[in-house]
Amino acid sequence: MSLIGRNVQKAAELLRRGQLVAIPTETVYGLGANALDNRAVLSIFETKNRPTFDPLIVHADSLESLAPYILNLPWQARSLAEAFWPGPLTLVLPKGPLIADLVTSGLPSVAVRVPNHPLTLELLKVLGFPLAAPSANPFGYISPTTATHVAAQLGKAIPYILDGGECQVGIESTIVSFEGGKPTVLRLGGLPLEAIESVVGEVSTTLHSSSNPQAPGMLKSHYAPRKPLYLGSREQVLAQLAFPDRGGLFFQDSPELDGLSNSLVLSPSGDLREAAHHLFGYLRQLDALPIRSIWAEKLPERDLGRAINDRLFRASVR
Repeated sequence: MSLIGRNVQKAAELLRRGQLVAIPTETVYGLGANALDNRAVLSIFETKNRPTFDPLIVHADSLESLAPYILNLPWQARSLAEAFWPGPLTLVLPKGPLIADLVTSGLPSVAVRVPNHPLTLELLKVLGFPLAAPSANPFGYISPTTATHVAAQLGKAIPYILDGGECQVGIESTIVSFEGGKPTVLRLGGLPLEAIESVVGEVSTTLHSSSNPQAPGMLKSHYAPRKPLYLGSREQVLAQLAFPDRGGLFFQDSPELDGLSNSLVLSPSGDLREAAHHLFGYLRQLDALPIRSIWAEKLPERDLGRAINDRLFRASVR
């Protein structure tokens, strides 16, 4: 089983030897490997059972540290990096020759970000090379937001989990590309559209791909619990909970939820940031209950509600 600890030097030693280490970020835990080591990167795909056509995100400790791995930086990308890094934002930029095609699934661009977690920033500074790091879970399953989530799923496959506590944002980063000179959101995430548009103006969105993703996290089916999940209105979810073999996931509290069994509320007060923070952990809790299906309430389509709905939609049975 994996060791779990806070020893940055131990994590660095393993990564230098080409091994995998789970790392904490503000979004979710990542499965890190040396992004310049093809064999190490290949082991990410093998360990997660992830298709190699789904590209990875490259993590570094600063925009300056990423300079050797990208060919150019549009002004909009620089503005977003200066405004939101470290933070839950990934930028898709033309890749330099040092980044292997395996990391980018053969695409001419690379997804890069600076995570906002003190332990991982310290690790990246110590290493001196960037880390490729998708979420530290079997491909397609709910992303991990604690070290114990990682251990439960990949504990037999990796030597070390760097324990940074519970992830504060709780959903993956927002991904923005600049192909054609205009910012385009490829994945909704922990940085709301409203925040991005406050810096670079209106952006377009291209969110899903069936088999040829332009960036990580674009596949239509993803983030799913083992039990079938259905998405609907509050009234539809409440109607399903008349059956004892069904569980419910609600956005905020209200009197009609009193006394319901097998149900969880993402944010009693209706706070979208709190809801995002709880999303994956609560899906795991429901997945562990002795029920046959999960019914989730759709959230308001604003701020982080858009990203939460995106995760629920891609986890759902359609």
